[in-house]
Amino acid sequence: MALLLNCDLGESFGAWTMGVDAEVMPHIDQANIACGFHAGDPMVMRATLALAKHHGVAVGAHPSYPDVAGFGRRSMQCSNDEIAALITYQLAALEGMARCQGLALSYIKPHGALYNDMMAKADIRHVIMDTVAAYHTPIHLMLQATPDAPMHQQEAEARGLQLYFEAFADRRYSASGLLLPRSQPGAVLTLEQMLAQVEQLDRAGTITTDSGLELPLQADTLCVHGDNPAAVRAIQAIRNIIHS
Repeated sequence: MALLLNCDLGESFGAWTMGVDAEVMPHIDQANIACGFHAGDPMVMRATLALAKHHGVAVGAHPSYPDVAGFGRRSMQCSNDEIAALITYQLAALEGMARCQGLALSYIKPHGALYNDMMAKADIRHVIMDTVAAYHTPIHLMLQATPDAPMHQQEAEARGLQLYFEAFADRRYSASGLLLPRSQPGAVLTLEQMLAQVEQLDRAGTITTDSGLELPLQADTLCVHGDNPAAVRAIQAIRNIIHS
């Protein structure tokens, strides 16, 4: 099956505008919608859901630590109970607004530092898995596709939870199968490099690491970014590759 394309959307807030959501939405399959804890507000959430409905795009919750000032990019020392509560709160908020528009919430993708902590720390990943598995309606959890994917799949199956494994179009991978930190040179790919990586992943199911190693990567969905018109054109080019 063709890779799905997912994008972080609904990240405007009040008078502040982030991204070009209306231009991005026609070209993606999954919209990761901010739930108010790092960005987004009720008006933005409602408008983004309406856009997704108009274009037939699946909607997912994009919850974060409560960190509007830091755009959810700062790790916070939250207890397991606090993480479970903040996840449930954000899921319920977006799902309630989605249902009012005749939409169903289909998955959750944690944002920023919460996503990074989930991938790096088993206890945080397990509390997020437990919370999503216990939610009153079945939804998928989106995780980064790494060499640990078989272990993550076992963790999910033990909870009756379904996963989407995610790769990144515009990021360089290390030999360990993890993303290079943005602080390192070459961590963010050029357009030419990005399209070559997408083509390789789509054709061969592999990526080439920073050391030149060809590494298998089994992914269901590909994260793309739509912050500006140039990014939208890149998404169109990526879509052409995976649907050619």
